[in-house]
Amino acid sequence: MDKLGHYRQCLQAFLTQYAKYGAQTADMETQLIFDTANDHYLLIRTGWEKVHRVHACIFHFDIKGDKIWVQENNTDIEVDKELEALGISKHELVIGFHHPSMREYSEYAAS
Repeated sequence: MDKLGHYRQCLQAFLTQYAKYGAQTADMETQLIFDTANDHYLLIRTGWEKVHRVHACIFHFDIKGDKIWVQENNTDIEVDKELEALGISKHELVIGFHHPSMREYSEYAAS
């Protein structure tokens, strides 16, 4: 399998696994979004919690070039370790929610 196909497969498996943790109710749903044409992958929760509207991005990944960009992680899950177990190294990950000037000081790809 080529690198892009591997990335797509890993992200879909990762997000599908974590989508199971959000209970579906009449007022709240978990949505998996796999845009393989543009390589955007999201897990969101949307609905109502009593009288409050919920529209929350749990995870957001993009594939840009030969890297996976972690655009959002609103959990305490160590995404790098989870993806590393699927065969993706830290050097293939860009932490997109960190300012570009700070990325060079991490153990991940800077861009």
